[in-house]
Amino acid sequence: MLSKKLIGAWAFFDTCLMAAGVLSLTLSIVWRQPNLLFNLTFSGVNLTVGSVLGITLLATFVLSLLVIMQRGTLGLKILNWVLLANGIIILVIGTYIWVFTLHERNNYHAVFGQQSNETKILIQDTLKCCGYFNAADEVAFGGTTCPNQAAATALNSFCVTPITKFTDLTLNNVFSTVDGFMAIVIGLFLANMCVIKKRREFERFEKIDSKRGGHSFI
Repeated sequence: MLSKKLIGAWAFFDTCLMAAGVLSLTLSIVWRQPNLLFNLTFSGVNLTVGSVLGITLLATFVLSLLVIMQRGTLGLKILNWVLLANGIIILVIGTYIWVFTLHERNNYHAVFGQQSNETKILIQDTLKCCGYFNAADEVAFGGTTCPNQAAATALNSFCVTPITKFTDLTLNNVFSTVDGFMAIVIGLFLANMCVIKKRREFERFEKIDSKRGGHSFI
């Protein structure tokens, strides 16, 4: 039989996997709502990837419940392959975020430039800045902060700093969370390996006992 500690460890990591899936899916939905800075930080593709990750983790959680209730080790072996695939997905996402933050100022220059003038004006009014790298770079005139070029030049406050301050904090939090997902997947993978080992031992003892024609001695 499986020890209570092993069952507890497996259940703990499996519950964490469910929580990770719920968190990823929920944030991907919430961050789609109208929010000036979050909409600037994450593209629709980014949020779709987050939704896919959440659904994948939840599907893996459901699979884990099905296989743990079955006898034998085949289902658990399949679960480990699925966990390995989950780990690869998480690694790819984490690596992408890390690489993106290495060139964050330039990357969000392109994102800022793709916004409509109305959105740029909202950003400039919200962050009290004009233009991106300077007062003439991707500036949109209008609103209360940057009504014209003279006002933009006189303000001498550019949007690159407040934008990347927000995006850097947000992306670092996302990266740390995704990194935590990897720890959960690895933990469940190792706990699952222990369950497989124990079940193999149990099956071996059952075969020995059946040959002896006696009752189980484990």
